[in-house]
Amino acid sequence: MSKAKVGTDKNLQNVVADLDQTPVNSHHAQQIQQDSNDRRHQDSINHDKTEDMDPSHS
Repeated sequence: MSKAKVGTDKNLQNVVADLDQTPVNSHHAQQIQQDSNDRRHQDSINHDKTEDMDPSHS
């Protein structure tokens, strides 16, 4: 196993940077929210561990 690095977590740095943004108008606010939703959706796809339980595909 690798050692944990001392310092701030890179993922948390990105989250803080995203939260620091102040939307200029409602369209910009919607774009920021959509970016967050897209990342959340991609993360759920990446962590989907379901398997095809139909043995006919073997």
